[in-house]
Amino acid sequence: MKNYFSSDFKLGILGGGQLGRMLLAETQKLDIHTSILESNKNAPCAEICNRFVIGNLLDFDAVYNFGKTVDLLTIEIENVNLDALDQLEEEGLTIYPKPKDLRIIQSKARQKNFYIDHQIPTAAFSHYAYLEELKHSYENSIVDFPFVWKAARFGYDGTGVKIVRNFADLESLPNVECITEKLIPFKNELAVIVARNADGKVKTYPVVEMEFHPEANQVEYVICPARIDFKTAEKAKEIALKVVSDLDFVGLLAVEMFQTVDDKILVNEVAPRPHNSGHYSIEASYTNQFEQHIRSILNLPLGNTDSKVAGIMVNLVGEEGYSGDVIYENIEEILQIDGVTPHIYGKKETRPFRKMGHVTIVNSDMTKAREIAQKVKETIKVISK
Repeated sequence: MKNYFSSDFKLGILGGGQLGRMLLAETQKLDIHTSILESNKNAPCAEICNRFVIGNLLDFDAVYNFGKTVDLLTIEIENVNLDALDQLEEEGLTIYPKPKDLRIIQSKARQKNFYIDHQIPTAAFSHYAYLEELKHSYENSIVDFPFVWKAARFGYDGTGVKIVRNFADLESLPNVECITEKLIPFKNELAVIVARNADGKVKTYPVVEMEFHPEANQVEYVICPARIDFKTAEKAKEIALKVVSDLDFVGLLAVEMFQTVDDKILVNEVAPRPHNSGHYSIEASYTNQFEQHIRSILNLPLGNTDSKVAGIMVNLVGEEGYSGDVIYENIEEILQIDGVTPHIYGKKETRPFRKMGHVTIVNSDMTKAREIAQKVKETIKVISK
């Protein structure tokens, strides 16, 4: 095995946001040298990696030149220049997740076609090159309201997704490549995180349940384990494992799903990296998702994914009406509650619905944990001076 620890091995990470910051907590435990490429000089990773390089993740030269300085390359965000990754891989650099998988995942249209081609259950969809094409479909009664509109690329945290209920909603959409999906009646949004190393060893985390903010379309709570029956949980895990196997994926893959009203499981989309739905694992699991990502890309033995205790994650996002230097109001009050751990992402400026941190609640009693999560959500406020 290669010596990654306290050695001259250099791990490169594309992206310097909060996911990178939480990955660095794990590389520091193992004394792995990390280099970060990121366009924002004040990004959450800036002060805590071994080497911080400023550059545009979508620029060929920036990504290619950065890749030439590291021994293995990974990501904390999937919107990166894939032509540069292809070139680096061709020249012998190990890159996980593989560029071929990122090419599928970067485009929601390609992603959906992959599911169809591999008999992976997903909502019916249509693909449009631009907005006029979609409008034309509506005018010719090919698409009906309501439907879910998704930008084919660069969507995140509720950006690039909209439920279109009428013509005014349709008119307000940006003129970009997109997909539309039938609006599925569902009773739960679920996620399964799967880790797979280069030897093909695989571990799944317990199925989690996600509760969304109705306006921002962002996850408000992640609940582990999901409050679903054993059969549904097993079905969700089975489908997530098929996605990972069919992609021949190496790394950490978060598979987001819908449980429909008639208990079918449909894949919504995937994220090829640590994910919001796994943040609870830092406090609640034997091996958290960030350590597991490092283990999987370095082809190390995968850790135990079991939970020690029930865990709930509450997202901390900027309050509406506040922009500027951040203040975490009432943080002392939540620190008085047993089993509550805040994670602050190091972003100095807040704005409405910007992800600024999260809070984990652990408790042996799931009902009690959910009550505490509600109290935390109502107590702590992310505002500005």
